[in-house]
Amino acid sequence: MANLEEQGQSYDAVIEAPFGRLGIICPNDALESVDFLPADYPLRAPQQPFARRVVAELNAYFADPQHPFDLPLQRHATPFQERVWRALLEIPPGFARTYGSLAEELGSSARAVGRACRSNPLPIIVPCHRVVAKVGLGGFSGADRGKMLTTKQWLLTHEGVVRQHSFLFLDE
Repeated sequence: MANLEEQGQSYDAVIEAPFGRLGIICPNDALESVDFLPADYPLRAPQQPFARRVVAELNAYFADPQHPFDLPLQRHATPFQERVWRALLEIPPGFARTYGSLAEELGSSARAVGRACRSNPLPIIVPCHRVVAKVGLGGFSGADRGKMLTTKQWLLTHEGVVRQHSFLFLDE
C-alpha cells in the first residue's frame, strides 16, 4: 500500500475498527476508498460532515452486522468490475457466495471474479468478504493468509456467515 501523504493525499478519517485501523477517503461527498492500515497508523477524527457520516455508518455496522449502508459511492471501475461489485451488493449480510457461483451467474471465470474483488476499493461497504472459495475462505484484498484473512474471518463471523467452520451460502 502506498503512503498517501507521500502522494500528496491524506485520509479524511482514520478510525479504529474491531480488527485494525481503516483509512477513509471521501472527496466530493462520496465515499471513494476504505483502506486497511497498519496498527500504528495515526488516528484522524473526521472533520467534514460527510466523513463523519461514513464513520457513523461503519460504527453502526460494527455494532450491528445487519446495518444497511446508505452512502453515495464514487467507484472507478471497468465495466466488468462494476458488474461484479453490483453483484456483491446483492449478497445480504449473513450469507456468502462462492467465486465460482458468482462467475457462473456473470458468465465469467472464478479468477476474474477474484481479481475484481481484489481491486474493490470499498471493502466492507461493497462486501467482497462475502465471496469465498469452494473450500475455505479464499483470499481477501490480495492476500491468502495473515492479517487480511483474519479480517475476512472476523467480518464473516460478525455477520454470522461462519458457523463452526462452515458457511451459510446464498445459492444453496
